[in-house]
Amino acid sequence: MIGRVLVTALALAAAVPSAMAAPVEVTRFHTPDTITTLGRSAVAVVGAPGTDASSLETRVWLLAVEAELGGLRFGSATPGAADCIAEVRVERQTERTERRRGPVTVGVGGATGGWNSGVGLGVGFNLGGGPRAVVHSHLAVTIRSRATGQALWEGRADNSEKDGTKLAAVDQAAPRMAHALFSGFPGTSGATITVK
Repeated sequence: MIGRVLVTALALAAAVPSAMAAPVEVTRFHTPDTITTLGRSAVAVVGAPGTDASSLETRVWLLAVEAELGGLRFGSATPGAADCIAEVRVERQTERTERRRGPVTVGVGGATGGWNSGVGLGVGFNLGGGPRAVVHSHLAVTIRSRATGQALWEGRADNSEKDGTKLAAVDQAAPRMAHALFSGFPGTSGATITVK
């Protein structure tokens, strides 16, 4: 009996849907002649001023941006030989908040026995309640002319995922956010879109 109850309880726990990626909010800015000026220039992807470009975590974001620009058929070059510089800035912070709703309990019970006798068993799962943590990620890229330093294109992407999940990990967040940022490049200047 106990074995059947535990199997049923585990089946109920498995029925809870797995987490899906939260959407990425993207905003881009550029001038009317951005495409003409950029062409398919050779671009060097670097950390923005103040960024530790030697950090392994930063490198993951730089490679994600570089891959997206390569997919758009921009060439790759070192900063000294590039036509344009893509400056990448990343900010990530974890926010802990209290849940407002009370816990939800799923119970499973069983009973055996005859007149005035019985045995019962209950199994509960706390599916809510308690504090939670969310990782907020902000990716910003500015593409500048190497010769003049003028910004030709700017974009930013924002996403929030539950802390401790695969989706919040840098190796998952970086390529997904970079892809969203350059989706439909150069994008409508000043418009904010949501990419799922």
